[in-house]
Amino acid sequence: MKNLIAAPRLSEPLNRQTLSAQVAALMRSAIQQRTWIDYLPSERRLCEYFEVSRPTVRSALQGLAREGLVEIHHGRRNRILGRTAKESVRQNRFVGIVTQVLASQSSATSQQVITEFRAALALKGFATEIFICPPRIKRGGFRLLENFVRQNRAACCVLVSVSEEVQLWFARHGVPALVLGSCHKAVRLPSLDVDYRSVCRHAAGIFLGKGHRHLALVVKHSGLAGDLASEEGFNEAVKSHAGADVRAKIIRHQGNAQSITACLEPLFESAHPPTALLVAQPRDVFAVIIYLLRCGRAVPDAVSLIARDQDHLFDAVTPAVAHYRFDGSAYMERLTRLASKLISTGYLSPQPTLFTPKFFAGGTVKPRKLAAL
Repeated sequence: MKNLIAAPRLSEPLNRQTLSAQVAALMRSAIQQRTWIDYLPSERRLCEYFEVSRPTVRSALQGLAREGLVEIHHGRRNRILGRTAKESVRQNRFVGIVTQVLASQSSATSQQVITEFRAALALKGFATEIFICPPRIKRGGFRLLENFVRQNRAACCVLVSVSEEVQLWFARHGVPALVLGSCHKAVRLPSLDVDYRSVCRHAAGIFLGKGHRHLALVVKHSGLAGDLASEEGFNEAVKSHAGADVRAKIIRHQGNAQSITACLEPLFESAHPPTALLVAQPRDVFAVIIYLLRCGRAVPDAVSLIARDQDHLFDAVTPAVAHYRFDGSAYMERLTRLASKLISTGYLSPQPTLFTPKFFAGGTVKPRKLAAL
């Protein structure tokens, strides 16, 4: 199986008088062998592959453009044209959705977003398919991912709750991709996500403003960029109250009720148990509440609670769970527009597109001075 980023290396030193011509020949061969999918790697990466200067690569690209093999774009990726019209139509009618989270483990909101997104693409004539990567993807998993992209000739892929390794794979292989979530710091891909850093900074600020000084963030130990951004925002709010005798913990669990309980027990048995909890994943909120009830700690009288994300069940209980919610229709419109642009142009700015949700107060947050000790 060819590696998508593996361009043919030169077997002997180049003749400097025909340098660009030889690079063009190698690129032409790579295009014919389908080493790259629809778009060429960046000029910088082509320079690395062939170990030549950028002017040489640009000269080679101009030659290929005159042949009608590539279409040069300034400020965005260069498109491969050396395919039949029939192939291009077929390739532009498939969008892959790549995730590492099973449907049974994702929130109802996340499932709804994916369902509506697929429906919106179907109306535009696009087929979609979900590819589930192993949670800890290794070499074999990447081969399966490569097969999925190649065989379906995906116009682009939407990445949902994937690890840094998977994001890097798409960035390095030049496959058009949109991250539905946050990008890891080492990755430059276009993304659409809730501004979790701001959300968690705001939530911790609410607790602190109501007199709580012992806080905890309950988050799955996922390694996902959105969860890492949540931790950053939470810590930023705590640091802003330095000197106020604030004690804050980040509780990283494995994503099930048993793990949540095992993490919370030593915390609440300590000398300084938290009086306020920020819970990241919606599906974990009720596991936390049930644990607190078993311990005789009512919400919000003994412990205040805020959910980072929204879930329709939060409004169906009394008191309603405090959480952050956003306009789903506006979010879906932005997602569909970004995906359509990526499909049609093959390029989106790696600058993240962030949604800032609104805080819904509910009834699970209480000032510390009124809370039971």
